[in-house]
Amino acid sequence: MSAPNSASLSGKRADTCVIIPMYNERENAAAIIDAVMALPVAFDVLVIDDGSPDGTAAIVHEKIAEYPGRVRIIERAGKLGLGTAYIEGFKNCLREGYEMICEMDADFSHNPQDLLKLRDACIKDGADVAVGSRYVSGVNVVNWPMGRVLMSYYASKYVRLITRMPVHDTTAGFVCYRRRVLEAMELDKVKFKGYAFQIEMKFTAYKYGFKVVEVPIIFINRVLGTSKMNSGIFGEAVFGVIRLKWNSLFKKFPDYSKQK
Repeated sequence: MSAPNSASLSGKRADTCVIIPMYNERENAAAIIDAVMALPVAFDVLVIDDGSPDGTAAIVHEKIAEYPGRVRIIERAGKLGLGTAYIEGFKNCLREGYEMICEMDADFSHNPQDLLKLRDACIKDGADVAVGSRYVSGVNVVNWPMGRVLMSYYASKYVRLITRMPVHDTTAGFVCYRRRVLEAMELDKVKFKGYAFQIEMKFTAYKYGFKVVEVPIIFINRVLGTSKMNSGIFGEAVFGVIRLKWNSLFKKFPDYSKQK
């Protein structure tokens, strides 16, 4: 595994970094980075590439040269799971001193413009965790097959019922965290490696007393590249949440609700 790009983060470095996991995203890699770099507020980008055989990493390295100090990459030997990619990215961003750390898909299903809304929810509205939510104001999903929409929607409903967590889109992968949230969590003890990782992170933040808010977004199914989603991913979310809730009954969580 190669080390992260060591370009200097001095000068006009952003206070927020966007972690974008990639696997075989050559059709989207350059465009998604350009879109983030074009935002009116500065966001840095950290790509986690899991050994993409299609040349994704080479495209990212071109963008590292184009945006020195603003774009970095961690290259891993193979597909190690979405959760482990984000955990590695979180640790890296904490070491680098970012105040806010976002996660986002590479395929434009999340509109980069909405990063501004997530960041504002943390900076201006006092959120500790801002969730880009497909379901907080109805069902805002475009171009997904109806079966997949229903599976995702009712999986989130189910998770909310079991955990009593006041979040409508529990499986959302478009999130902004304040650094204090990630510093408080024991990241090495996060159990889920797939998309249920998203549930575990929100649930843990909620149990710690952090302020979790949902920001309505429109989720658009990818146009280019191949989806990495499958029914097993939702199965992990549905069945794993029972264990998550059960374990929480025997754990004492610190209360950060009064700490600023």
